[in-house]
Amino acid sequence: MTKARTNASASPAVGRNMVINGAMNVAQRGTSVTGIGASSGYFTCDRWKINIGNTAGRLTMSQTADGPNGISANCIKLDCTTADTSIAAGEVFTLRHNIEGQNVQRIGKGVAGANQITVSFYVKASAAFTFGCELFDSDNSRQITKLFATTTDWVRHSFVIPADEDDGSSPFDDDIAESLNIQFALHAGATYTGGTLNTATWANNTNANRYAGIDSFFSSTDNNFFLTGVQLEVGPVATEFEQEDISTTLAKCQRYYHELGSNFFAKQYQPGYRMVQVRHPVIMRASPTSTVTQTGGSSWQNYDHNTTHVGYYATAANTLASNVFVTDLKCDAEL
Repeated sequence: MTKARTNASASPAVGRNMVINGAMNVAQRGTSVTGIGASSGYFTCDRWKINIGNTAGRLTMSQTADGPNGISANCIKLDCTTADTSIAAGEVFTLRHNIEGQNVQRIGKGVAGANQITVSFYVKASAAFTFGCELFDSDNSRQITKLFATTTDWVRHSFVIPADEDDGSSPFDDDIAESLNIQFALHAGATYTGGTLNTATWANNTNANRYAGIDSFFSSTDNNFFLTGVQLEVGPVATEFEQEDISTTLAKCQRYYHELGSNFFAKQYQPGYRMVQVRHPVIMRASPTSTVTQTGGSSWQNYDHNTTHVGYYATAANTLASNVFVTDLKCDAEL
């Protein structure tokens, strides 16, 4: 017997969290990177980007087995290794999660009937700080920020974000590009803090109003920041953090980035040439940028890359002893 749903507008029990790897369980690139601060990028936990500019501060980012019991065994840990107490106007440091447009259509943002959403997360730090959690609409340059306080114990924060109907002209694009990002604002200069924090409703972006009132993660080399259990869902209630099978989380992450290990077979497809073609474990978001690291022989050249596979070739000058070349293949289609 088939039973009809009694509440068709309810969020699904599975798949309600729009954040990928919110439990910080997948870290394909590695579990710890030191000296971060000169440039932005993805360093450890998948889908979590360091967004940084113009600061002398430096940090170590790691996936750490110190999550809140019953939520996740893992978290992101940020450890300040070089302080920056002279904050220039244009400095900024956020921990950022980018979400593609196809994955946020359920919000209905920017048009009549738009939904409320709720963001929730578990956080702790080495001391009491005030930081910001910003939702930023990259398609229409609109944003809203909520402040939160840290303690030395894990605390769950949740914020209901009001529906943004705007004037009906600012929906998220239904595509594979970045539409919405969640940013944890941890350090910023007057360019981003000199105004009045925009906390009540979505508004057209004014940089000065984004992070007013936050403390600085780079105020001391004693500072640590920990984050896990990040969830974004439709509706005005922060439901229990959604637990997800690790294989499901890994496959979602591999849509944006994946690494393959060694011992790929390179076939001779015509005199003087060898080639190898590798299928991605999942269809990627877009044609990736790919790199290989080899142990010997001539350089391998990329001849084909798309959302399903990549291909490389080398001439007979390759000096490897057999038809196997040892390489690490990295494919990047991140937002």
